[in-house]
Amino acid sequence: MFAVIETGGKQYKVNEGDIIFVEKLDVQEGDSYTFDRVLAVSKSDAFTVGSPLVDGASVDAQVVKNGKGKKIYVMKYKAKKNEKKKIGHRQPYTKLQIEKINF
Repeated sequence: MFAVIETGGKQYKVNEGDIIFVEKLDVQEGDSYTFDRVLAVSKSDAFTVGSPLVDGASVDAQVVKNGKGKKIYVMKYKAKKNEKKKIGHRQPYTKLQIEKINF
């Protein structure tokens, strides 16, 4: 059994027990979180696609950790002006463990 959920402008295919990294959510470590935006659900014998969402479906998850991703560097450079700037960025994320798919 799997589900396709939407959060942070992205779609994720999840199974029960999966660990996923999503865009930062406003939750604390150890809290539970419920995804209401379920786009599709697959059971062993049926596949249900919503239009746009599946009615009555939800996915329960446990928050494992809030953190920041690996640092990336961006260089801004203007030719012939002796102007350059190095900028670093770390994207915040929330690590979740999928507990149950309700359908």
